[in-house]
Amino acid sequence: MSQVAKNNYSVYALKSINYDRIYVGMSHEIETRLVYHNSGKVKSTTFYKPWKLFYKEFIDSRENARIKEKYLKSGCGKEFLKSILSQGSSVG
Repeated sequence: MSQVAKNNYSVYALKSINYDRIYVGMSHEIETRLVYHNSGKVKSTTFYKPWKLFYKEFIDSRENARIKEKYLKSGCGKEFLKSILSQGSSVG
């Protein structure tokens, strides 16, 4: 992993395939994190698995990623994510 990649975080959103649920998180490695969500290793998402990734955004620092994550978890942020889902497209 390069030095630049170590400093990058990703904010991501998952959609439950079987339920009307969206989960927002941040991670260095989204694909590995998605495996954890779908294998039941994340307590807050285990009941609603399986999950699919529909949004990701690369952020330059942990602090900025946390700010974006908080926004996406807010009412306005959830509406933004729902609009992406309703358009049938993904971002990132």
